[in-house]
This record gives sequence, structure tokens and C-alpha cells, in this order.
Amino acid sequence: MGFATTAIHSGQEPDQTTGAVTVPIYQTSTYAQDGLGKHKGYEYARTQNPTRSALETNLAALEGGRFGFAFASGMAAIDATLRLVKAGEHVVVSDNTYGGTFRLFTKVLANYNIEFDFVDTSDALNVEAAIKPNTKMVFVETPTNPVMIVSDLRQISEVAHRAGARVVCDNTFLSPYLQRPLEFGVDIVVHSTTKYLNGHSDGIGGIVVLNDETDAAWIGFIQNSAGAILSPFDSWLVMRGTKTLALRMDQHDKSGRAVAAFLEEHPKVRKIYYPGSASHPQHALAKRQQSGFGGMIAFDVGSLEGARAVLESVKLCTLAESLGGVETLISHPATMTHASVDAEKRERLGITDGLVRVSVGLEDTDDIIADLDQALNNM
Repeated sequence: MGFATTAIHSGQEPDQTTGAVTVPIYQTSTYAQDGLGKHKGYEYARTQNPTRSALETNLAALEGGRFGFAFASGMAAIDATLRLVKAGEHVVVSDNTYGGTFRLFTKVLANYNIEFDFVDTSDALNVEAAIKPNTKMVFVETPTNPVMIVSDLRQISEVAHRAGARVVCDNTFLSPYLQRPLEFGVDIVVHSTTKYLNGHSDGIGGIVVLNDETDAAWIGFIQNSAGAILSPFDSWLVMRGTKTLALRMDQHDKSGRAVAAFLEEHPKVRKIYYPGSASHPQHALAKRQQSGFGGMIAFDVGSLEGARAVLESVKLCTLAESLGGVETLISHPATMTHASVDAEKRERLGITDGLVRVSVGLEDTDDIIADLDQALNNM
């Protein structure tokens, strides 16, 4: 089946009891049993819920994986994935990773004797050089948040697997419609379902998708034991979102390209970060590895004062954290998504005080461009 067909039908078969074409919201904490040890496959809603199970089936199919596990947030999904790493082991991470991931790794998990090295994963040789005898995982974000660095998933997977390490890819920025990391040798894919998979800025969630049965059993055990599960209603919201994922991503990609082209030519913009631009250093790799470039763009206006002028002058774009919704969202990474990263490292990574990030929404493209234009001209 094609992607759109899978998105609409996988895990979302009509309800056997009523024939409802939409998976019901099973808003229950427990399930009646016919007798001791006699139940219908469901005992307690932290452990199993039919709505959540349907979503997990759906998202695993979209990523081309065998197993899916839905969590209460993208960070909960990442945290569960890192439970595959034990004390005394080592993880290599993309240095320009999401601020919440950086905070979890350096401020929480590092306290439990897990070692992290942050490297520029745009070159697989950097990954290879960072691998140690105790390296058990390589955690890659591609494109990175917010300066859109692209990493070669196939090369990194080959390097990591030679060392006996798993590869995890955060695929939030592109969704499985535009990038399928498992096809390039990646072992585990994580998403914040809050973003493109949900697509409507009305729910928080996360997903882990993988193929290895042993690792899947452990992730499932963690999901049940720690209990950071996605609620039935939020599971239903994400399934509502995936039904239109193909259509939405096509438009995000189309508008993203147009907005990026406009920004690249604007005299007030000093630098643009967008893999779809021919000036991007990994443009050729993005064309090979992705089926599109998406709607995430960052651009630098040179100063905090300039960024503030833009962010406070927009009328259509919404100043807010998050991304991937139907509305265009605009943010300031240095003080918002990446505030947990120290200033020196932010500057080194290109997350300057003048950097602005845009999640291009589904409004008319000309209206988005006109709003950014008037805001830039207010600098």
C-alpha cells in the first residue's frame, strides 16, 4: 500500500462491535474480566489500551517498523529509549540537538553514570572518532534543531554497527512521509508526536518505533513499568492527524521551499538554514535521503534587537514554541527551545541571539511571506 493509504487504514480498521469507521476513544482505567486469568486481552489501561494500540500500529507501519510504543511526550519517548543504555556505557549524540534532549542527557541521565559526547554528526568520521569501547548508542537528529544540519544515516549506521552500537534517529522535523530512517540502517526512530504527526497543536505525545524484538520487549517493559503512557484521547488525536499527514506534509514542503527562497533573497536576512536551499552544505545529501525538505526554516538577522523586532512585529505568524502545526509558528531558539544550552555552546553551534526559527504552516503561502516581509522591514 502507498503511504497515504497506510496512514488512513493501518491500525484503524472499523470497530468490530459497532462498525464505527473511527477508532473509539476507550476512556477507561480497567477492564472487566470473566474470571481469574480470563480477559479479552486487556487488564489495566496503563499496560494496554485499544486506542493507544491502534496508534502504535499505525505509526509503526508509517515508519516501516514492526513495533511502536506511544508515550506521554517526545521526551518521555527519548528517555525510555535511553533505558537501553546501562550505567558505565557511552552515547554519541548530534551536538546541535534539541535543547530538551541536551538537558535530559546532561542534567539527568549523566547523573546515572551514562557518558555522553556531543559531536558534529554531519560527518560520519566525527562519529567514528568519538566511538569508544563502551559506546552502545549513537543518537542522531537530522535535520537538527534549529540550524538544520543533515547527517548521513546510512554511513552513521554502518560506523555504529561495526562498533556494536545501536543508532537512534529523532525524525520529528520531517515525519515518516519525508524521511524513513529505518530504511537507511537506523535501529530506532523517535518522534515528538506533538509536532507533524498530530499536526494540529492540540496534544502532547511521543513514539518509539523499532524492529528488534528484544529491544522492543524492553521498551514495552519500560513503558508499562514507568507508566509515561499516551492517553486514549491524545492517541485518538494523533490518529486523526496521521490521516491527513501526506496532504499536510506536501503543503508544508511546498510552502517551506517558497518561504526559504524569499528569505534567502531578503536584504535583512544574513543567513538562512534550510536543506532545500542549494546553498545548504548538505543539500545533495538531503535530496538523496529525504523525499522533501519540509517546512522548518531558521534564519539569522544579526542581533537580538533585530530578532525581537521581527518576532514582535509578525501578525499572521504566531510567536510560540513547538512546530509542525497547521498554523505558522515563529520562535527564538536562544531564549526558548535552546535556553538550557549554555551561551558559549549556542554561539558555537550557530544558535545566535539573532537566530529566528519558523515552522511554516498551511496558510496561503503568499500571506506567510507577506507577514515575514513586513516584520523584517520593521527591523
